[in-house]
Amino acid sequence: MGCITRWAHRMWGADKEFYRAFKRMFGHTPDNIELYKLALVHRSASVKVDGGESINNERLEFLGDAVLEGIVSDYLFIEYPHESEGFLTKTRSKIVSRQSLNALAEKLGIDKMVIYNSSGNAAHKHLFGDCFEALVGALYLDKGYNVVNRIVINHLLPKYIDLESVPTAETDFKSRLIEWCQKSKRTIEFHTESDGESRQPAFVSRVLVDDLKVGSGKGSTKKEAEQHAAQTACMLLSDDMGDFILEKYDSLSRKQR
Repeated sequence: MGCITRWAHRMWGADKEFYRAFKRMFGHTPDNIELYKLALVHRSASVKVDGGESINNERLEFLGDAVLEGIVSDYLFIEYPHESEGFLTKTRSKIVSRQSLNALAEKLGIDKMVIYNSSGNAAHKHLFGDCFEALVGALYLDKGYNVVNRIVINHLLPKYIDLESVPTAETDFKSRLIEWCQKSKRTIEFHTESDGESRQPAFVSRVLVDDLKVGSGKGSTKKEAEQHAAQTACMLLSDDMGDFILEKYDSLSRKQR
């Protein structure tokens, strides 16, 4: 397809609205529009093809997640030259969290373009953020790492994410809980399994501190379920209350022996 033909196709073809939308979002016109269209298909609206294979955006989401994490890591390493690994890890986790990416996707207008089955929408809580990651995967395959890197660092991060407030925002409850346990010399375990009773993919997680259940949570992914379990545990174990509860538990355990 020649340059003039491609230009005409983008301006007046059947996919002209897609081309315009992605140009508006990312500042680049797609070369392979089919990648971006696939990135908009949530697993709840999967299409079956010959051989029974389901076509949806999950593979692109997997790829985009890895690319985005690498770009944000690189950015933070340069932006904060004197901060510790712990600070960089926490800040990256907050930027690429499902909550943050879901809000970003809505600001970009991705929520109006996603194709999904609206039934069982509890499992779709962060589907717009998942779709954004899939679009990052499509951008990577279509344009290459350097272009995606420039789009994220020069366009998306400064325009849509308040980088000044990110380091102080609390979203990674699991890391906070693990740090508390290490400081208090307590053991911690997360027991997470698939919720077999749910029609949509879902997970249930329990968090145990010194073998005592201190929190539980559900989520559409294992990571989300563990964050919710850790959040409930952090509320219970805040300040000196956690030490008080666990000391009482230790005392009861010794008496039972």
